[in-house]
Amino acid sequence: MGIVALLLGIAGIVSLLTSTRGLAVLMFGAAAGFWLLPSLGGGGGGPAGFGMAAQPRLAPTAEFKTAGGKHLTLADFRGRVVLLNIWATWCGPCRSEMPSLDRLQALHRDDGLAVLTVSVDSEGFGAVRRFYAQSGIRNLGLYLDVDGATAHAFGTQSIPTTLLIDRDGKVVGSLVGAMEWDSPDALALIRHYLDS
Repeated sequence: MGIVALLLGIAGIVSLLTSTRGLAVLMFGAAAGFWLLPSLGGGGGGPAGFGMAAQPRLAPTAEFKTAGGKHLTLADFRGRVVLLNIWATWCGPCRSEMPSLDRLQALHRDDGLAVLTVSVDSEGFGAVRRFYAQSGIRNLGLYLDVDGATAHAFGTQSIPTTLLIDRDGKVVGSLVGAMEWDSPDALALIRHYLDS
């Protein structure tokens, strides 16, 4: 972001020197926006790419199933901070971030964090079990979005999609795409909501 702001600022100076004031104002405004953007939003702004909700909203009812056949909704996790990850075993970015989600759950299991990795695999739990075994995933539960109810409830259009839900059941932020969930920025974001 800092490099983009610098380049836009230089373009603004060039525009000002060549008497194109309207363009200069536009460039300086864009530079200021890129410079300030990371500092905006709740929870310290969150990791790069993570969008903090301007107005947290109550999470929709989203039903998913455990490997034991039990149907759950997000209401079953009220009182805990939830990191809801909608993914599939055939999705490369989903697979790449799963070990960091596993480490995050292990780190904060006793602090009130529930990392819910809800698979949209059409092959069912067998595909998820195989992937967990191959990747050494030990701390994440097995959840399946059987009929697409979870993905539909959140308007998910691509995976992975991850939503951060506070203890009151409100969606406070989201990310489309993969990230390292145990990076310093991600841990600071999660800690903010665990301590709230």
